[in-house]
Amino acid sequence: MANNIVQEQPIIEELFSSYSSIIGKDLEKYKNHVYRIFNYSLFLSNAENVEKYAVAAFFHDLGIWTNHTFDYLEPSIDLAKNYLLQQQKENWIEEISLMIDNHHKTSSYKGKFETTVEIFRKADFTDVSLGLMHFEISTQFIKETEKQFPYKGFHFMLTKLFMKNLFQHPLKPLPMFKK
Repeated sequence: MANNIVQEQPIIEELFSSYSSIIGKDLEKYKNHVYRIFNYSLFLSNAENVEKYAVAAFFHDLGIWTNHTFDYLEPSIDLAKNYLLQQQKENWIEEISLMIDNHHKTSSYKGKFETTVEIFRKADFTDVSLGLMHFEISTQFIKETEKQFPYKGFHFMLTKLFMKNLFQHPLKPLPMFKK
C-alpha cells in the first residue's frame, strides 16, 4: 500500500485555482479534506487511478459552495461531468459520477466500478469519522495525513450545515446519505 503522503497533485491544484473565489473562506478546510481523502484513496488502491481519485476528491462536495446546498451530490456530479467533458475524458464520467454519488453510502458499494467507488467511499468515510472508522488504512498513516492536512474546522462547518439543513428540511436532514 502507498505510504507516501502526496502534498500537491497537479489536477487538484489547478481545480482549486479555478474555484478558490467560489469556495472562499472555506478554501483551506475543503482543500485539506480533499487531500486527506485523496491520500486515503491512494493508500487503499496501492496508488492506482491517481488522476481519477484527484478529480473525484476535488468535486465530491463542491456543490456545497457552487449551489449553496447541503443536497450537493447532483450539483457536484454535474460539475465533474462538465470538467471531464472539457478534458476529453468522457470515458471517466460514469465512474467518477458513481464515486461521487456513493461516497456517503452507509454500506458497501456493489456494482459497476466497484473497486474505485468502494475505495473512495472508504476514504471519505475515514475522514468524516475523524479516523474512527479507518478500514484498511493504518492509524499511523491517518495521523501523518492529518498532520500534513489538519481539519481546520471542517467538521464543525459540516455540523453547522447539517443543523441549517435540519431546520429547513426536517424530513431529510442528510440528503446525501444512502443505505
